[in-house]
Amino acid sequence: MVNTNELEFKELSRKLQSYLIETKASWLRTHFSIISHHFKKQHWLKRDDLKVEEIKIWDYVIKWGIAQNPSLPTNLEEWSNENFKALKITLQQCLLLIRYFHISSEDIWEKVKPYKKILEEQLWDDIIQHSMSPNKPITSLVLPARIISNSKLPSRTIPTPELPSRVNERFSTIINKEHVAELSSWIDKKSTTYSLENIPYEFQLILHGSRDGFDPKTFWNMCNGHAGTIVVAKVAGTDEIVGGYNPLAWDNLIRGREMKTNDSFIFSLQNGNIQNSILSQVINSSYALFYPSSQNIFGPWFGEGEFSMESSVSDFSKDEKCRCSRGNSYEKRIRKTFQDFSLADYEVFKIIKNKF
Repeated sequence: MVNTNELEFKELSRKLQSYLIETKASWLRTHFSIISHHFKKQHWLKRDDLKVEEIKIWDYVIKWGIAQNPSLPTNLEEWSNENFKALKITLQQCLLLIRYFHISSEDIWEKVKPYKKILEEQLWDDIIQHSMSPNKPITSLVLPARIISNSKLPSRTIPTPELPSRVNERFSTIINKEHVAELSSWIDKKSTTYSLENIPYEFQLILHGSRDGFDPKTFWNMCNGHAGTIVVAKVAGTDEIVGGYNPLAWDNLIRGREMKTNDSFIFSLQNGNIQNSILSQVINSSYALFYPSSQNIFGPWFGEGEFSMESSVSDFSKDEKCRCSRGNSYEKRIRKTFQDFSLADYEVFKIIKNKF
């Protein structure tokens, strides 16, 4: 027998489909097979790839919850504690899946605060603390940000062949399995490189420049909330592969601030005419990374520019503004030249521990 919660979630999924059809028709036409499979197989709030801003998901969940309780007063100011309790009970499973820490401070105060009574007290305290001091530790679970691409997808009226599953795609067009073994050993600070059979991590592709675009803002949107990531970049016109490891979460709400960690590193990898890989560990943890103010110009930034990605034309592959500069935050330089460069391509991977 189907219980009440299952029926309610089915109704919520149907309403979300209506919302997507009304507001995201072009995207739906492009990804119809994926969406139809998704609604059949999995509860939608668990997905990272809804391509909808988190505050819009919050708004829709609240509206749906209110619709399930027709006796609630129209004016929120007239709500009693019992009214909030009724809404909380209706949405208790949904509330666990909202990515609160990836909603802007303005939206927190304007749209979430009026309903703070339906949230657990500790969660609300952590939301406020994170809004005011993003670097301070919190107790509540921080879910990763959902993927929101800036790419404008064309409207399609003619059916197209379904794309092959990404599971079957080559995991990278820049690095190979030997590189993965080497990078994994650096993450674990091993003196020897892991064998190909004993690599302890999966490299999960988050962003691929030639697929998702080279706009700096795309990096901050798609990598926002992901912790433990590696950026690899192919220098245009050379065999060079450079990059960096960030154990912290990329956060597009933090602007103009140095980020502290003892575990980041930058590197160049053996490739083509490049005979040896170079590992450069952080030596000044207070300046390990920098989260820039202008996310329309700057992408990932390690140290004092010892590895950074920049573009004045919103395309890392166009103007030669990426660099591996001199600095005092990492132990050694990773390029023989300090000449600025553009990118042939770049990828960002989330590092996930294998379950043996």
